[in-house]
Amino acid sequence: MTAPNTTSQNISRAVYESTLMFPIGDPNDAFAQFFDGQSYLAPVSTEQIPFMNVTFEPGCRNHWHIHHATSGGGQMLVCVGGRGWYQEWGKPVRALEPGDVVHIPAEVKHWHGAAKDSWFSHLAFEVPGENTSNEWLEPVGAEDYENLEH
Repeated sequence: MTAPNTTSQNISRAVYESTLMFPIGDPNDAFAQFFDGQSYLAPVSTEQIPFMNVTFEPGCRNHWHIHHATSGGGQMLVCVGGRGWYQEWGKPVRALEPGDVVHIPAEVKHWHGAAKDSWFSHLAFEVPGENTSNEWLEPVGAEDYENLEH
């Protein structure tokens, strides 16, 4: 049996989800204003080190944001499906595929999301720290995003 092609923007949620070992979850309505496109959240663990599976429909990405902390803090992403992007402010964009890990220190402005032609999922871990908070900023420029090529 051949695995479904997860890099087609036309594949259904059910087909994409069948390729993942984690559920896609529910629409990310609580944070929808900080995303361009539809994203989903599925809690994987709520104990010890809580983490979520975050899934982006093709073309979906979050806005620039910063994870603040007076010590420790930040975020770690473990890519588990599809293809996506990660970028820190002032640096080149980085392509992401299953198995890639991104370590995001506190106070680093960044964004992440799906390639325009692929679903994308990553596990999101909030790194423990003191006085942690998230600051949501401006959307990723539509022209900048559209010009990204895998």
